[in-house]
Amino acid sequence: MSESGSESELEPPQNEASKGTVVVTTMASDSHTWNLVFLQLLIEELGYDVVNLGPCVPDDLLVRECRDIAPEMVVISSVNGHGYQDGMRVISRLRAVDDLAATPMVIGGKLGIAGGEDAAHIEELMAAGFDGVFQDGVSGVADFRKFIETAPAKGRELAAASERRRLSAANASG
Repeated sequence: MSESGSESELEPPQNEASKGTVVVTTMASDSHTWNLVFLQLLIEELGYDVVNLGPCVPDDLLVRECRDIAPEMVVISSVNGHGYQDGMRVISRLRAVDDLAATPMVIGGKLGIAGGEDAAHIEELMAAGFDGVFQDGVSGVADFRKFIETAPAKGRELAAASERRRLSAANASG
């Protein structure tokens, strides 16, 4: 916390070499933490600061923190097998926030309780608004690393294009 006491305790210190901030979280039903620690270390190794929201994160808290932090990316991890169900619910809430519309968001881990869920789960999560889906046993760490190395630039491009459209529409109507 800063001397003024106004800085959020969840905001990481920004170092000069940082590529930005990534939010790492589970969802309300998932109490696992080891996955979050692994993800945090991996993402930090790739040059990002990480805000780790921890386990059992209620939807409202996740949305509020992502809106306040304005991260380069949001990474949601599931170990309890409810990733598909919880992911479908939470992505619409995150995407409904204008400031997060172009933010890259991924979900990974155990997406269902049976394991080895079919490709329909992945396709549905992508169609609902996730930019990447990394299912246990299907996608590996190398796939995730590759995504992280390219996704924020794509998100910034989408945000810039959206801002240009907004300004163009405002100029046309004004």
